[in-house]
Amino acid sequence: MRKLKILFVFLIFSLFLFWPGFVQAQEEILEGKITNILEQDLSLKDGQETIYQKLEILVSKGSFKGQKIEVESGDISVVSQPIFKAGDGVLISYSQDFEDNDVFFVVDFTRRWPLFWLFVIFLVLTFFIGKKRGLMAILGLLISFLVIFKFILPGIYNGYDPVLVSILGSVLIVPLTFYLSHGLNKKTSIAVAGTFLSLLITGILASLFIYLTRLTGYSSEEAAFLQVAKQGAINIRGLLLAGIIIGTLGVLDDITISQAAIVRQLKLADKKVPVKKLFSRAMSVGKDHIASMINTLVLVYTGASLPLLLLFINGSSTFSQIINYEIIAEEIIRTLVGSIGLITAVPITTFLAVKLMGKKEE
Repeated sequence: MRKLKILFVFLIFSLFLFWPGFVQAQEEILEGKITNILEQDLSLKDGQETIYQKLEILVSKGSFKGQKIEVESGDISVVSQPIFKAGDGVLISYSQDFEDNDVFFVVDFTRRWPLFWLFVIFLVLTFFIGKKRGLMAILGLLISFLVIFKFILPGIYNGYDPVLVSILGSVLIVPLTFYLSHGLNKKTSIAVAGTFLSLLITGILASLFIYLTRLTGYSSEEAAFLQVAKQGAINIRGLLLAGIIIGTLGVLDDITISQAAIVRQLKLADKKVPVKKLFSRAMSVGKDHIASMINTLVLVYTGASLPLLLLFINGSSTFSQIINYEIIAEEIIRTLVGSIGLITAVPITTFLAVKLMGKKEE
């Protein structure tokens, strides 16, 4: 137990020791509220209705705070062109052209308050139902965000190997969040070990099949933009692998903790149960867990890719042709490799728990 506490402190120290800094943005994003619609005109261009608006905006954040600016919006054919009205909160991009003239354009609506209240509902329900354990889980969630946004993302953006950065980030996230959420005990330690072993298998398989299928990582526009912005400093294929590792990590917690807890409860219910029977009983529960989690993964990825899938269904391509597209193959590998990681986590964690739960509880 003392060694676990020392490791816990060391991981926190490592997070701050190797903390990469933020990358400063080259353009400024202002925030403001539309106070008046100065002009508005509806016209037809290229067969589509377009709306032109001249907005008066009171800036609330940024270098123009407290000032009113005029911003033109629309007058181009775009899908789902927003129509602004007085009182809307907006984000405004500010830059200067070659003649040092101020250039403003509306980027998007501000959505902070609806998101804030949704988060409040989440916090209240988590604390009300989960009590102390729920509070610790929220703290673990905040630490995960801290590691991702302060360590993993800046590290990758600054040109470090995405896979190495993601692995180091996982080494920080797993013990910190697991021990905070589930306590410093043998059950959690077994779950941590099972998670790392399953994550290793996931990483090896993902790397192998990304290589065999010759995925480049450029299936999304974001990857191409990032490559141009960083002038090739980021390993896009490594970024794809890192994304699979982090995505799988998010669901391994549920599997490994559940299996360790199941073994512990079975052992407490019958302290004389043979090892083989204990393993068999725990695995029977684990099989149901596997089935439900795989179905969950497939539905989650499918739901996130519905617009893309509809595009392919609307076309003339056959199924065998569709799965050869990189953007589809990437999601198939992500889903199957993640599912394999979950499947292997069940017997691995169950085996470790059966072997170690026979010892006296700390």
